[in-house]
Amino acid sequence: MAKSVADQLVAMLVKAGIKRIYAVTGDSLNNVNDAVRREGSIQWVHVRHEEVGAYAAGAEAQLNGIACCAGSSGPGHVHLINGLYDAHRSGAPVIAIASTVPSFEFGSEYFQETNTIKLFDDCSYYNQIATTPKQLPRMVQAAIQTAIHRKGVSVVGLPGDLTGMDAEDITTSEQVFKNTAEIKPSVTDLKELADLINQHYKITIFCGIGAAEAHDEVVELSQKIKATVGYSFRAKMDIQYDNPNEIGMTGLLGLPAAYHSMHESTLLILLGTDFPYTPFMPTNCKIVQVDIKPERLGRRAKVDVGLCGSVKDTLTALLPLIKQKTDASFLKAQLKIYDEVKQKMHTYVEDSGNKEMIHPEYVASQINELAKDDAIFTVDTGMCCVWGSRYITATGKRKMLGSFNHGSMANAMPQAIGAALAFPGRQVIAFCGDGGLSMLLGDLATITQYKLPIKIIVFNNRSLGMVKLEMEVAGLPDWQTDMQNPDFALVAKAMGMQGITITDPDDVVQALKEAFMFNGPALVNIMTDPNALAMPPKIEFEQVKGMALSMTKLILNGRMDEVLDTVKANYKHLKDLV
Repeated sequence: MAKSVADQLVAMLVKAGIKRIYAVTGDSLNNVNDAVRREGSIQWVHVRHEEVGAYAAGAEAQLNGIACCAGSSGPGHVHLINGLYDAHRSGAPVIAIASTVPSFEFGSEYFQETNTIKLFDDCSYYNQIATTPKQLPRMVQAAIQTAIHRKGVSVVGLPGDLTGMDAEDITTSEQVFKNTAEIKPSVTDLKELADLINQHYKITIFCGIGAAEAHDEVVELSQKIKATVGYSFRAKMDIQYDNPNEIGMTGLLGLPAAYHSMHESTLLILLGTDFPYTPFMPTNCKIVQVDIKPERLGRRAKVDVGLCGSVKDTLTALLPLIKQKTDASFLKAQLKIYDEVKQKMHTYVEDSGNKEMIHPEYVASQINELAKDDAIFTVDTGMCCVWGSRYITATGKRKMLGSFNHGSMANAMPQAIGAALAFPGRQVIAFCGDGGLSMLLGDLATITQYKLPIKIIVFNNRSLGMVKLEMEVAGLPDWQTDMQNPDFALVAKAMGMQGITITDPDDVVQALKEAFMFNGPALVNIMTDPNALAMPPKIEFEQVKGMALSMTKLILNGRMDEVLDTVKANYKHLKDLV
């Protein structure tokens, strides 16, 4: 039996498959830290900020199935919250150890005391605090099982005095059960769905992350019923590749092809998606939704048929019931539109921009060409998501992580840390905004300390680009969105990594090649055009009016130069609006 509660905890984490703990040690966490040191098989990753540790654990969990982070009393575990929110909303099985004040000080407003139950209640599926040695192993077992099977965060509150006590015998199972079961609709429901599909000839399939394991089944269904296939950002890497009927994304970051196809369909099939942007959903067609979580059925669109099941199991059972269609006129028409959209996108790649105003589309397209087929990409929330979603293509081996549900800034660099540690042999490329990178800049030191060969590409537009765009389409002049940045390349060098700043578009390709070939961490600080716009697939009149109004307000406030720069930078977008 383990000697102490801390030893027992570490032994259980090892059995669960935990490879490392992302944390900043301190007082109430020190016994766990020492137990990890003595046990020897778990790596303690000393991040500079606990939020980074939670993000890194969330990334590792999404790639490997489970991960762990920890924070010490009060401020330490409070810093975990934003990263844990992101992990929880991303469906990442993360075990969070929230060590806290001695149990005999509970309720006394002791130094650094917090109520961990209240604190983590909204970003976890399991959230308990142990106060006796007998409780801990049962709680840890329950936390692990819950995180894995409900796909989210489990928090174990751990008083500092408890970790040093003698452990007690474990009276419940220590084994982690990762059993899977077939989950599919009833035979009757499948037959009704098949009959509905067989009646329609203008069909679009839209896939979310819940369809990630069903790539082949989705492709087979689309070819059998001559349907187009759109997908969410999270599903892009899993659905786009080797898919002759794919038509891209819709939503705020998407392109017109998928939006057009969905609205021209008479039947829309939603597979494993909880797509939140209801204005992009059609309202004049039949809608079918399949999701493993039945509570999600019908909450984003007016669904006519809602079925509970895993996408892979459901399609496997459904395919034999589907008749082969021969009329491909709808499919061909939508694929033609998609081809035209891709050609328009390429015009932004051909124009690389000017000095200090490099086009971000060009940068992203060059990264796509130079990156390895199995690269792992992380993208900051905001404009980096736009460039990653539109210009990084799937290969079947690539992965892309972001704060797609929580939508937090500063996620890309921390997630790259988790990805690089989880897959030391894979190329990891972080699309960082200057605003996001600035938030957690200190953890560049973590990257160099652990010699992680992460490639950080800073899309340095000297502004909060997405916020600026949001204000403009709302008819507001952008205010307090500009940023005065340090030379991130010099900061990187000070941290011990290779750093280079690029101001000329002619130097982009060579700089990227050098960074990707460098045997170690590298940061490429690229001065991109701050006026580059990311137009959604459907431009509302109110957005056009809002943009015009904001430009008028800028002129009236003496900022005519900014108006001219915006027009010059986006003449292709603006031409499409008229």
